[in-house]
Formats: sequence, C-alpha cells, structure tokens
Amino acid sequence: MAETGASPLPSAPPAHSPILRAEQFMWLTARVLEQRLFSYHFLDGGPDPVQTALDAYRNEDGGYGHALEPDLRGPVSQPLHTGRALRVLDAIERCGGQRVERVCRYLTAVSTADGALPAVLPSQRGYPAAPFVQVVDDPPPASNTPGQGHHHGSLLATGPVVGLLHRNEVWHAWLFRATDFCWQAIDCLETSHPYEVEAAVAFLDTVPDRSRAEAAADRLGRLVREQRLAALDPERLDAYPVAPGYAPGEHHFPHDFAKSPDSLARAWFTDEEMTRSLDFLAAEQEADGGWPIRWRQWAPAAVLEARPMVTIEALHTLRAYGRLVG
Repeated sequence: MAETGASPLPSAPPAHSPILRAEQFMWLTARVLEQRLFSYHFLDGGPDPVQTALDAYRNEDGGYGHALEPDLRGPVSQPLHTGRALRVLDAIERCGGQRVERVCRYLTAVSTADGALPAVLPSQRGYPAAPFVQVVDDPPPASNTPGQGHHHGSLLATGPVVGLLHRNEVWHAWLFRATDFCWQAIDCLETSHPYEVEAAVAFLDTVPDRSRAEAAADRLGRLVREQRLAALDPERLDAYPVAPGYAPGEHHFPHDFAKSPDSLARAWFTDEEMTRSLDFLAAEQEADGGWPIRWRQWAPAAVLEARPMVTIEALHTLRAYGRLVG
C-alpha cells in the first residue's frame, strides 16, 4: 500500500523536437548498431561503439551478412550488406585502412568481369529474402577481362559502393574496373527507375572526374523530369506514376535524389520544389518518433529494423538543409 503524502513520480519532459522524438523511437525499436549510430550523429557518441556493433555483421570472407540489410536475412555475405557496412564506416570516418582493404578483396571476388557487383549472390538461396530482391543464380565468370561483363552486374549495388570508396580516396585495382562499369551503365540509362538514379547520383557526387560527372548528372536530371520519376508536388501524388514493380504509393521526391545541397541532383529542382519536398519529409515523422518506409513491406522484422535506418537518413537530410532544430 502506498504511503499517504508520497510525492508522485516525475513525468518525462515532452519531446517536441524531431531529434528528441526520434531518440525515443531509437531506444524503443532500433538495433544496437542504429542506436549507436544515432548516438554518434546526434548525442555526441564516439565512433568506436559503432564500429564494434558493425563487427557483429562481418564474415571471415571480408564481406558482411546477418541481415545488416534487413531485406536479406541469413548469415551469408552479400554485396548489399557490404555496401551498407561501407556507408556506416563512411559515416564514422573509418572508411579506410586494412578493414576496407579486406572489403575490397571480397568485392573483387564476387564482382563480374567488368567489375560490377550483382545485388544478391546465389548463396542467399535457402535464406529468407524480400520477394522484390533478385537472386543471381549463376556466379560471376572466373575471367576478369574488362568489357566482357556478366549481365547480372547491377548499378544499384555498384554505384553507391564505388562512390563511397572514391569519397574516401580508397584506391584498389578492382575500383578502376568498377568505375568504368558505372560510367558505362549511367551513359546507357534511358528509361530508368528511381532507385537506379539514386545509385547513379551516389556515384556521380564523388567520382574524381567532375566535369564528366556534371554532364552525366545534367542528362539524368532531364530524364528524371521527363519521365516524372520525382513527385514534385506531394499534395498531388496521384498525378505521378509509380515505377513498375514498386509498392503502391512508393513515390520518390526531390530530397531522395538530392540528399544534401551539395549533391549534383540539387540542380534538378527549383527552390520551391525542394522546399515542398523537405516540408513533406519533415511532416512524415510519425507519432512514435520514427519515419515510415515507403517500399513494399514483406516481413515484420525487416520493417522494424529498416525504420531506424530510414529515420537516421531523414534526420541527416533535414540537417543538411538546415531544417533541424534541437
């Protein structure tokens, strides 16, 4: 029985700012890795705990697995997991040294003849994976003859990885072939999908040949507008088509392509279009403090693990544009 006259427990202060609301969401739902990433970016946490958490996903072959990319379950290394690991290392400024050298050896081993990375290798067979993820049934050819590439090489998997390595001034023999593959793939893009354009931008924003990157980005920007791949008015989403194979309502917005004002994709959109896009992004924060995922939901665990990642990315974009306070 409670003592009469006892003081009530103090109530927690209301979390009004996006960061404070997101913090509660992270402690409630996120994996240790995303909790430590959030702490590093927004709570003055250090990089060592992030790297320690990331090590749990690393395999002996130098790649990463164990559902680091939530839509691929199981322990085996995959290029998509490894690309996610590189993004974490880049975020904490640890994308270099022997650790990344081992990653590059893994990427060399699984790449196609022209240096491209398949999205998902056949080792994924037998483990759960999202139905929209294509598993490559035949492995890359043994020969690494430039120009004789395996047709399953993917700009989606290769572009962001190559861009991150260039951003961190990593040099490796595989990177030269992979860079050539990305240039060729981007030059050939005519009818595209939003995620493929995002991968191209991730490459173009950091590749050393800036004049060629600017020219390629200018052409891609015209393609995005002509094919209406970006929803320029969030209040009229029914006026914008959803790419074939995407989930209903899986639109892309200017902030998805231009994740910061420094991106080459920022020139694709007017100030008014960008403002509407960022207003929409800020308003997407849900009652629990997290941001939603817009792609097809297929398993509860994948959704639960992906939302903290999406939340951190949303906060990064808002902060890059000076839209984050508190």
